[in-house]
Amino acid sequence: MRNQEPRASSSCAACKFLKRRCTPNCIFAPYFRSDEPKKFARVHKVFGASNVSKILIEVPEEQREDTVNSLAYEAEARLTDPVYGCIGAIALLQRKMVELQVDLAIARARLARYAANSPPILNDHGSMIPTLAEFPACGGLVDSFSQSSYDTMNDFSQFPFIS
Repeated sequence: MRNQEPRASSSCAACKFLKRRCTPNCIFAPYFRSDEPKKFARVHKVFGASNVSKILIEVPEEQREDTVNSLAYEAEARLTDPVYGCIGAIALLQRKMVELQVDLAIARARLARYAANSPPILNDHGSMIPTLAEFPACGGLVDSFSQSSYDTMNDFSQFPFIS
């Protein structure tokens, strides 16, 4: 789980950064290894060593590693985008998700229109090839698009980025 390293000769990254002697019961040592000095430097710059220490003391030991990883991620995001931090990344992903949902709705509408307008196709043996509605994975797809839902799907006025 955690990378324990012998600390007899080496201080953790936090103690090196703070220029203090690393004790055997150092709260930072299990989470800020000596070979990752930038990780603690970023966390310290955003949160401060005292606050990180207080947080780690309050968190149960089995959750401390996740806590440190969250603090490191938030610190990196905050240093990259000082105004929005992680919220900026979340907003960007949500915008992308909306765009992909619109693309998916357009593709479904086109698929429904194609399935509704296409004549039955015969294979080489003269028998009819099944339509999308006959496949279990696609059965509800074609039926779920009535003409009114198709008309609604073509109303892109609520999405200014679609021309």
